[in-house]
Amino acid sequence: MISFRKLAPALAAATMAAALFAPPAAAAIDLPPGMTASYLTIDRASGKRVAQDEHVQFRSASLVKVLIALDYLETLGAGNPIPPADAALMQPMLRSSANDPASELWVRGGSGAVVDRMVAKLGLTDTAPPADPGMWGFTATSAADIAKTYEYILDSADAGHRDFIMGHLRASTKCSDVWDQSWGIPSAVSDPWAVKQGWSAWGEAPPAGEECAGGRGDLAPEGPSTSDVDLTSPLMHTSGTVGGNDEKIVVVLTLQAKDTPFRESANRITELTKTVVSS
Repeated sequence: MISFRKLAPALAAATMAAALFAPPAAAAIDLPPGMTASYLTIDRASGKRVAQDEHVQFRSASLVKVLIALDYLETLGAGNPIPPADAALMQPMLRSSANDPASELWVRGGSGAVVDRMVAKLGLTDTAPPADPGMWGFTATSAADIAKTYEYILDSADAGHRDFIMGHLRASTKCSDVWDQSWGIPSAVSDPWAVKQGWSAWGEAPPAGEECAGGRGDLAPEGPSTSDVDLTSPLMHTSGTVGGNDEKIVVVLTLQAKDTPFRESANRITELTKTVVSS
């Protein structure tokens, strides 16, 4: 029998050495006044994670459209062809953040049951359906759970389903109706990317001179809810992957003060994303 007393000094020395030579934890990134943020990046090769408040819940806005698409495909089953009409719904939903297709698939999937199935399937810990089943944009989620969703799509989902979702996210449009959705990851990196954006509570239209022509509408439906998640502050979320082989998963969730201009918020999340990706 090996004596624990003999092992203890060696274990202590090994622990001390590991602490001395371990890479330092990334320092928290200073945020502009009035901005709240949560972020997580995962280097898929090394496993390195850069995170801050990654389990804090935010309302999802249009990030839930990734779950809607994934739930539809998982329910359809691997190897089964996507009916052309449904493929035509998901293309603008994923590329240009169209709301009407999301609402149709959400209702067809049982509304909040879409989220419940994905929570169980993926092991999400911070995600919950909205209190009002009609308000898919009020789904609660976190940077950690969005990153876990991308991990599932990239590493565990059916290859055809993965290629369908990621292919559309790589073709994300600059415009979503009159809204510019090219901030965050698309503006922060020069590497290839795949992206799904979310934003909410910015009014019916951007300020004059900031309109973007083309695409489809975003702005997740707003309405009453009993959730504890902040449902009123303007938000911008950027999520997806960076690198030609999806080397890094990136999720940045933000809330802004109510008087923050849309373009200023876009610049803020882009700068934060640059820092997060390079950390």
